[in-house]
Amino acid sequence: MKIVFAGTPEFAVPSLQMLLDSKHDVCAVYTQPDRPAGRGRKLHFSPVKELALQANIPVLQPLSLKNADDLAQLSTFNADLIIVVAYGMILPQTVLDLPRLGCLNVHGSLLPRWRGAAPIHRALMAGDKHTGVTIMQVVLKLDAGDMLHKEVCPISDTDTSSDLHDKLSTLGAIGLSKVLVQLKNDLLWAQKQDETLVTYAEKLSKQEAIIDWSHSAQDIARKVRGLNAWPVAQTLYQGEVLRIWQAEAIDSNAKEIPGTVSATHKHMEVATGQGWLRVLEVQLPGGKRLPIHAFLNAHAVDDVVLG
Repeated sequence: MKIVFAGTPEFAVPSLQMLLDSKHDVCAVYTQPDRPAGRGRKLHFSPVKELALQANIPVLQPLSLKNADDLAQLSTFNADLIIVVAYGMILPQTVLDLPRLGCLNVHGSLLPRWRGAAPIHRALMAGDKHTGVTIMQVVLKLDAGDMLHKEVCPISDTDTSSDLHDKLSTLGAIGLSKVLVQLKNDLLWAQKQDETLVTYAEKLSKQEAIIDWSHSAQDIARKVRGLNAWPVAQTLYQGEVLRIWQAEAIDSNAKEIPGTVSATHKHMEVATGQGWLRVLEVQLPGGKRLPIHAFLNAHAVDDVVLG
């Protein structure tokens, strides 16, 4: 099949690599325009663009796909299928109608749960026991197309969003390859989503990173794992922002004021509204990420109140 691939971040790379390794013809790659990044604000290629250039695949980076010129250029590829993986742009109906076999999307959740921008993070913070990827048909309504295939991934008590991101990006490529085989053999079975089960994964904000110590240790531990690696959970320590990269909930009662620290030379635990949070890795402004024993070697925190 002739395939146009649309994707941008690292999450999309395994799916594109799978297509490049297959017998399918990836005739073009669409990705977001280069963005300034880093202290020098230099323009950086997206991970998808870097892989496409290495494979000598034409790369296109329109600001939108709504004008006639961009639509005409896309139509010249005469693609059988458009595959979308975290592209970052909504495809208009004129684009959806172009390919003979339609458009497919690889989404990082078990739909209809967690439609939207941050499904991996929301599943983790909500305490879901499983997540996964759904291969679905693309329609105009956000993540609402018929489901074609799912790959399930258990969520462990230590998984961070970064961990799940890597697992699901790999599963996305696996699920997509299965769907393409089914499509070739005319064996696809589309299942409509149950609208009564829909939840939305809203985009993350920096404001969410602030820890409310009156919440339970379980909820805060999920927040820490769900916001790793961005924006990273944080609290105030003696007037400075203390980023908490790793932590775990401890099953013991806390009678102290939420935010109160109890520390030894190896362990740091913080009282919460329900239970204690054991902090495992932290970072102060301008400093490196430190395991808690290294942080405690340089800071006296016992009985300090965070927040």
